[in-house]
Amino acid sequence: MLLYAQGLLAIQFLEFFYGIATATEIAYYSYIYSVVDLGMYQKVTSYCRSATLVGFTVGSVLGQILISVADWSLFSLNVISLTCVSVAFSLAWFLPMPQKSLFFHHVDSTCQRGNGVKVPNGNLTNTAAAGHLPGWEDVESKIPLNMEEPSSEEPVWGSERRLTSRKNEKSKPDRLLVLKVLWKDFLACYSSRPLLCWSVWWALSTCGYFQVVNYTQGLWEKVMPSRNAAIYNGGVEAVSTLLGAVAVFAVGYIKISWSTWGEMTLSLFSLLIAAAVYVMDKVNNIWVCYSSYVVFRIIYMLLITIATFQIATNLSMERYALVFGVNTFIALALQTLLTLIVVDASGLGLEITTQFLIYAGYFALIAIIFLINGAVSVIKKYRRRRDTELSSPVTTA
Repeated sequence: MLLYAQGLLAIQFLEFFYGIATATEIAYYSYIYSVVDLGMYQKVTSYCRSATLVGFTVGSVLGQILISVADWSLFSLNVISLTCVSVAFSLAWFLPMPQKSLFFHHVDSTCQRGNGVKVPNGNLTNTAAAGHLPGWEDVESKIPLNMEEPSSEEPVWGSERRLTSRKNEKSKPDRLLVLKVLWKDFLACYSSRPLLCWSVWWALSTCGYFQVVNYTQGLWEKVMPSRNAAIYNGGVEAVSTLLGAVAVFAVGYIKISWSTWGEMTLSLFSLLIAAAVYVMDKVNNIWVCYSSYVVFRIIYMLLITIATFQIATNLSMERYALVFGVNTFIALALQTLLTLIVVDASGLGLEITTQFLIYAGYFALIAIIFLINGAVSVIKKYRRRRDTELSSPVTTA
């Protein structure tokens, strides 16, 4: 559509299909986590995001060279983009199929049943407690996709979930039951405090990130108009993405107690993001803007990778797509609201410099929230540890 579409309606359809395409990232990561072991989540997440960022880097560098040196047209760049996307679509058909479903399947009669979750030693434990522990998956996530329905017993869907069935036919889940199960899973997932913490940061920071990335070109144009000097926007995008890929790759080898220091880390780096956006807004120098933008993107890519595998680690595979879908939806809803208030003419319609000042304050507010929350969490944890150490001699005696 970028090649031949014309008019506002065509562009609106283009944006609609682009949104659907970008949403498949959730499905892609859900697929990746379904074919690897839990212990590999951190490295796999860093590898996948690094590969994506390297692809962005190659595209940015190639686009900048073809435009600046070879004097290619934008139409030619769109042809290259269409070719690459078509090749990727073809390669996707050769990826291995997952051996277990992410949603909606039957439980084999050989599996243990009950109001609980199967753990590595084969025992059952309470679902509410086990659902938030890393490495523990629901019984149903172990069932192969091609498993035949047992005929001797009534099929069970999930944990004590019944489905209507007919003889010699595959049962079909009731649509209302599907919605009830999704809602129940939603409440179960977000009842975990660590998961809720990472999810809140995901939604808030992604909203701010999209705003900065979408409107930074306008800020650069104000600082250094393209008609007055040569611009290197494509090169800056390439450098920021490449350095971000290096940082994301290194995340796979970082060993830290995220349960203890995760919120403090989010607070510190969110403050650095706020500082980078503030400097980019206030210093009227294009090279300072470029440098601040690079720092901004590196930090965000680093943190979003950590948030991704932290949430995935605390979820069973069937809930991964649900949680990240909800997080992304909330982020986009917040971005839409922020755009209507700050950018759109029907709202405040602020100048680009004022907009970025608000974005800097937005990230600073995120940093303050997580600083307070993280400090409280660390204090409580050390108090519990101290109380345990003080009471252990008494117990022993």
